Amino acid sequence: MVESRKKVRVRIAPSPTGDPHVGTAYVGLINYVFARQRGGKFVLRIEDTDQLRSRPEYEEAILKSLRWLGLNWDEGPDVGGPYKPYRQSERKEIYQKYAGALLKDDRAYSCFCTPERLNQMRSEQISRKETPGYDGLCRGIGQKEAEKRISSGEPAVVRLRIPRPGETVLSDRIRDEIRFDHSNIDDQVLLKSDGMPTYHLANVVDDHLMEITHVIRAEEWINSTPKHLILYRALGWEPPEFIHLPLLRNRDGSKISKRKNPVSLDYYREMGFLPEAMLNFLGMLGWAMPDEREVFSLEDMIAHFSFERISPAGPVFDLEKLKWLNGNYIRELSDQELLRRIREQVFPEERMNSVVPLVRERLEMLSQYLDVADFFFLGDIRPDLQDLIPKKKDAREAADILGQCQETLESLVSWKTDKIEETLRKLCEEKGYKTRDLFMTLRVAVTGKRATPPLCESMEVVGKAITMARIGRAIAALESAPK
Repeated sequence: MVESRKKVRVRIAPSPTGDPHVGTAYVGLINYVFARQRGGKFVLRIEDTDQLRSRPEYEEAILKSLRWLGLNWDEGPDVGGPYKPYRQSERKEIYQKYAGALLKDDRAYSCFCTPERLNQMRSEQISRKETPGYDGLCRGIGQKEAEKRISSGEPAVVRLRIPRPGETVLSDRIRDEIRFDHSNIDDQVLLKSDGMPTYHLANVVDDHLMEITHVIRAEEWINSTPKHLILYRALGWEPPEFIHLPLLRNRDGSKISKRKNPVSLDYYREMGFLPEAMLNFLGMLGWAMPDEREVFSLEDMIAHFSFERISPAGPVFDLEKLKWLNGNYIRELSDQELLRRIREQVFPEERMNSVVPLVRERLEMLSQYLDVADFFFLGDIRPDLQDLIPKKKDAREAADILGQCQETLESLVSWKTDKIEETLRKLCEEKGYKTRDLFMTLRVAVTGKRATPPLCESMEVVGKAITMARIGRAIAALESAPK
């Protein structure tokens, strides 16, 4: 395929609604490598239009993790650039302008359907075994009537008017041509009733205004692409080239998830994986060097990268392969450099300062320090299965308790002792768990011990990423236990 003569400009646009994900790093790496290979620009844009879930703490965590990997961006919310602002929440008026233009040209329409009506409509469609989608009730409302209803205070969203009948064709660099019949495409919401854009409008507008030449993203967005192509046509703009990367998979072929593999980049950094090993591993996922070697540098990848060497089959996120690769990189370090990294990643001063006050009352000799504090620094722990199970409970019930803990703790933005304890005690009240049962099961899952410094203080120091991974492994062990 002939490249566009435009200077290459690519972007990643993570949402600050959770911990930094390995999938963000995987997509970010491909964008970064392609930009560097072609002498182009790598842009970081923050998709924070979900005002209920977006948090500045998550944004900072994303930036920190990408910097750790060395995927430094040329433009972004922290470094600026010619197309600022780079946070979508700061571009609200821009999206409203283009939504208004679409309404004026009858390429979009105002929809007044209430959430209750939409829920009932979807329930009825599902009961009839139909694909849920908007039924077009408001498509025929004229612009004057819509303006009158809005001025009277009636809430409305703006929906894209999908041309019917019709067809949209997607030509993707990695896969065969894909055709989408418009009868199967929903009239997508572009602007919510609060004036904030949805993903679809914001991405199309931003990619055009920021002169993005190639949209390189995960294949889960393929079904959204015809809506985006229709939007480009409706606005009279030339679309960028779309390239959809295969999704990362677990060994069983399912989409990578925290239940089967740690997905937080924080976990891999805190466990002592080297950033150069992590980049090498991510580069191997679905792509291969021309000489098929498995160990290569970021510079090697930039020199030899091509989309033609990416397989559309979902690559397996093999944690054992990552450990093997990381071991190779560790053995290439000098003794001095290895010692420096151990001190920096395993025994950082901040963590040491946090651990000492928690264990001092349990020490009679300094040599006991690691006996008391080892779980703060260990990677994997292997708790006794029986210690995980409260009295008068079985393994399944213990797994359920830990599952509730994992789900509840996952939503915590502030990983502080008081918030952790407040959340766990509230969970006990809501579910009717005995506090001693939940706290003991959780203590063993997180520390591997029945007797430790205070649980919630210990969880804060261990950190959210490793705590969540340990709970996940404990759940897996309980679920696979013989009945």
